[in-house]
Amino acid sequence: MSLKSFLIGSPIETIKEKHERLTKTMGLAVFSSDALSSVAYGPEEILLALMVGGAALLHLSIPIAVGIVILIAIVATSYFQTIHAYPSGGGAYIVAKENLGTYPGLIAGAALLIDYVLTVTVSVSAGIAAVTSAFPGLRDHVVAICLLAIGLIMIINLRGVKESGKIFSLPVYLFVGGLLLLIAASFSRSFSILQPPMPDLKPSAGNLLPMFIILKAFASGCATLTGIEAVSNGVRAFKAPEAKNAGVTLVWMAVILGVLTIGIAYFADYYRILPNANETVLSQLSRTIFSTGPIYYTIQFATSLILILAANTSFADFPRLSSIMATDRYLPRQLSNRGDKLVFSNGILILGFMSAALLVVFRGDTHALIPLYAVGVFTAFTLSQAGMVVHWLKERGDGWMRGIVINGLGTITTGVVLVVIAVEKFEHGAWIVLIAIPALVYLTRKVHQHYESVAEQLSLDSCIIEAKDYQHHSVIVPISGMQQAVIGAIKYGKALSDDVTAVYVYIDPVETRKMKEKWDALCMGVKLEILHSPYRSVTEPLMDYIEGIREKYPDGVITVVLPEFVPSKWWHHLLHNQTALFIKGILLFKKGVVSTSVPFHLRK
Repeated sequence: MSLKSFLIGSPIETIKEKHERLTKTMGLAVFSSDALSSVAYGPEEILLALMVGGAALLHLSIPIAVGIVILIAIVATSYFQTIHAYPSGGGAYIVAKENLGTYPGLIAGAALLIDYVLTVTVSVSAGIAAVTSAFPGLRDHVVAICLLAIGLIMIINLRGVKESGKIFSLPVYLFVGGLLLLIAASFSRSFSILQPPMPDLKPSAGNLLPMFIILKAFASGCATLTGIEAVSNGVRAFKAPEAKNAGVTLVWMAVILGVLTIGIAYFADYYRILPNANETVLSQLSRTIFSTGPIYYTIQFATSLILILAANTSFADFPRLSSIMATDRYLPRQLSNRGDKLVFSNGILILGFMSAALLVVFRGDTHALIPLYAVGVFTAFTLSQAGMVVHWLKERGDGWMRGIVINGLGTITTGVVLVVIAVEKFEHGAWIVLIAIPALVYLTRKVHQHYESVAEQLSLDSCIIEAKDYQHHSVIVPISGMQQAVIGAIKYGKALSDDVTAVYVYIDPVETRKMKEKWDALCMGVKLEILHSPYRSVTEPLMDYIEGIREKYPDGVITVVLPEFVPSKWWHHLLHNQTALFIKGILLFKKGVVSTSVPFHLRK
């Protein structure tokens, strides 16, 4: 508990929940860091794909970036509609589930949950790539640094929404300010120097048509849109009026994201900067404009910070979405519980461990993770917009025709992009996500069926309550010898029933004789059964004895009273066997048998 208090601080009362909500400026830092940070690798992924076609295709990076910004505007406008139509949050999952049906909702939810895990891995690995671009000596420790970064973000989020917002605000605004300065300086310098010549780059795509290369570049650059939906999922995290503040934050994010995307893409093309394995495009552009002075290192530091902290968007949204799905009985109900700091702690922990495992598997390679990245989020985009079209058709409130046009355009656009991404990136790893989404949907259905079955079996509606009592109550006290813990357990057993039997498993003849002598001397008025165990097992003879009692009294109940001594220090448990715990685990699955422990607390 002392370690927990040190890491996440003191608990927060439930009544103070409203005071923990976010302002628009803090909300931009918490929910937009993923989308804003994508400009650090989105334009680079476009160039990386176009390089395959040689120098002739490199100039298309700007039109592709413009197309992506138009797509940003369409999706952001659509989600602005979603925020005001569903101010309770939940985003694509709620919209698709309520308007398209259960399975579309589960597909949207599964796609987003998978995307949030990928967001953490991509963001952290890209952030560490920015660090290693400035400090090449750290490249051999990429995975370890990534895992450390995930652990720190996880702990910060466990400390509460408001506190994490305060911590993450400075890096986000430092990054945005640094890139705006970079774009302004690049624009200013473009007047004083000539545009460098086009690099001599030979096509390496063989007979591959340029159109396929362009589509692949567009699909890669669409990673820039990941995170746009985050605000709609976390509407309830904003201060009142929640929908208005969330909508304003979404508009801010879209405008900033569009400006930065166009700016980086344009000046990377203007200064003829190409991706390479040892330095990011953003690092090269910063070094070209500012050399390796303080401003360059500030931008690299801010870039690495926001890329790492972009994972915070997932840590803000994954727990919220999983809690909503858990409330609907599609995920384990533990995910709907709030922790000491009024955050969904279990969701935060699960996201941290899953993303860390994925990062280890892919060795922190950003380019290996990018192909997996955009499929899930565009699946959610498409289902969300289609759900909103159905919503407007059903509600027909003010502005419903305008809503249909906006969300219909969003559905068509994101649907086409989804197909392009799925086809272009299928063999590069997108197939993994296309399999993972149906698999997760299947698991959520199985979870829901389990909870429905449990609810039906526990319901009093289908139950006939009878006044019939148990016909017999047998109490069994397993003992391993004569000591104070056993005496307490026998006393407790005698208080429960007149039929009390102590059971000892015969393994060592000498120890058995000593135990029998002590037992006879105490004369506690309880019969003792000594069970033979030729294979030295304690549990098997005991379970056979219990089964015999069940057969003898089929309408009765058996209580197994386990004497346990409790050490004063946690590490003392490691010095003793856990036989009682093991027995309780077995008895849990036996009908008509109840197990209980009588603890004996040891002094230091």
